[in-house]
Amino acid sequence: MRGHRLAVVLSMLVTSILMVLIYLGSRGLKDFDSALIGYAVGTLVAVAALVYRYTLWVQRPSTWRYFKGGWGTLLAGRTRWRVLAMLPKALFTDILAQTYILPRGKLRWFAHLCLFWGVMLSLAITIPLTFGWLRFTQVPPERMYQVWVFGLPLVQFPPEALVGFVLFHALNFTSILVIIGVVLFLWRRNTDAGLLTTQLFSFDMLPLFMLLAISLTGLALTASSMLWEGHYYWFISLAHQVIVVVWLLSLPFGKFFHIVQRPATIGVKLYQNVSHDIDHYQQGMGGRTACARCGDALPSAQFVADLKATLRDLGQDYTLGEAHGSLHDYCPACKRALRGQAYYQYVGRRFL
Repeated sequence: MRGHRLAVVLSMLVTSILMVLIYLGSRGLKDFDSALIGYAVGTLVAVAALVYRYTLWVQRPSTWRYFKGGWGTLLAGRTRWRVLAMLPKALFTDILAQTYILPRGKLRWFAHLCLFWGVMLSLAITIPLTFGWLRFTQVPPERMYQVWVFGLPLVQFPPEALVGFVLFHALNFTSILVIIGVVLFLWRRNTDAGLLTTQLFSFDMLPLFMLLAISLTGLALTASSMLWEGHYYWFISLAHQVIVVVWLLSLPFGKFFHIVQRPATIGVKLYQNVSHDIDHYQQGMGGRTACARCGDALPSAQFVADLKATLRDLGQDYTLGEAHGSLHDYCPACKRALRGQAYYQYVGRRFL
C-alpha cells in the first residue's frame, strides 16, 4: 500500500510540473493550439500512468536492488569515473544504435532501428508542438516562416528552401520509418513458427497495428492537404487524434512500456560490469568467488550477495544449515549433487 501511495504522489507531482511547464512554455497558453488539446490531455494522462507504473516497477525487490546499485556505482567515488567512461558506449549500443540486437539478426536490428527512431523523432516533434513550446508563423511580406521556441524567435526560413521542406515534412519521414519497422515486424510475426505459437494479439500485434494506423493517417493528412484539396481532412485528423491518444494511454500497460524501462537497463549493465564482473562494455572489475564444494569459479561475490538478498526480500530461504551455507554458494553441478545426496538421505536405499 505504501508503494502505491508513493507511486500516486510521484505521478501527481510529475504531471503537475509538466502542466506548469506547458503553461510557462506556451507563454500563459498564448501559443497553445486548442485544436491539439486532445493530444495534450492524452499525453498528460499517459505521463501520469507511466510514472505510476514505473514507480511500482522500480520498487520490486530485484529492480530496486539493481536500480539502487546502478546509481550507487555512478555516485561512488571509486567507480564513478569508470562508469562515466563506459556510459557513452552503453548509450550508443543500447539506445542509439541498438547494436545489442544485431546478434539476433540484421533484419530484426534494422526493424528495431526504424521503429525506435521513427517513434522517438515523431514524439520529439509533436510533443513541443502540442504543448505550445514550438510553433511556426508567417512573416509578411517576404513570405518567410519564423520558428518560435518557448516564445522566443529562433530563425526564419523560406518555405521553398530545403530546410523548409524538411521541417514541414519531418513527420512524414518519421511515419515512413515507422511503417518500414512495423511491416518488417508483422512479416516476422506471421512467418516465425516460434512466435506464432507464443504471441498474443493484444500484447504483440495490436501495438504494431496502432503504430501503422497512426503513420498512415498522418500521411493521409498530408495527402489531403496537398493532393485532395482538403477533402476528408476533418475526419482523418479526428481519426488520427483518437488513435494517437489510445496509443499513448496504452503505453504504461502494453509492450511499449519497455521504451521507458530501457534506459534503466543501462544502469543495471554498468552495475554488473563494475560489481559482478560481467563484461557488457569492457573488462569487468568485480571480485570472483568460488564454489564452496568443488572450488570452481562462480559469478562475483557481489552477484551472489545480491541474489541472496533479493530472494530473502521475496521470502525465499535457501539456507542449507551452518555446515553447508546457502544453496547459492555452489555451482550448478554441485547443486545437483547436493540435491541428489539429500534425496538419497531421505529415501534411503529406495533411491536406487
